Amino acid sequence: MLSEENLKKVEKLKPRFQTTQALTLPVLWMIQQQHGWISSEAMLYVAQLLNVPVSHVYGVVTFYTMYNQKPVGKYHLQVCTNVSCMLNGGEELRDHVCERLGVKLGETTSDSRFTVTEVECLGSCGTAPMMQVNDDYFENISLEQVDELLEKLS
Repeated sequence: MLSEENLKKVEKLKPRFQTTQALTLPVLWMIQQQHGWISSEAMLYVAQLLNVPVSHVYGVVTFYTMYNQKPVGKYHLQVCTNVSCMLNGGEELRDHVCERLGVKLGETTSDSRFTVTEVECLGSCGTAPMMQVNDDYFENISLEQVDELLEKLS
């Protein structure tokens, strides 16, 4: 499931961690970077690779929103609606993005270009509202800026 290159990275990481259980997050991140999401087969693979319970791996994957539990579009739009973002228009931003793309939360556009999800917190409370597109943050974002961004990505 992991490429030879990534398996070598895992071996280099092992001495930096007291237990293989502590490697769960970086190994899952490698799987996701390589495959785009974390399948149940990938969770089993990681558990076997690190010799940890599958329940531990599942707990990590389901706790952190950074891990995709199903395939996502080319652009994964994660809209924060936690307190700061909510008070500054996060819910309106979320609804606007869904309406603009013609999808519901958690759905992917028919061309597999965009997936929209709502996340609890992305740690950008001082620059709310914000949206993450793949690994990039867009802070203090207005509806007009969202429209411009979606045009650019289309």
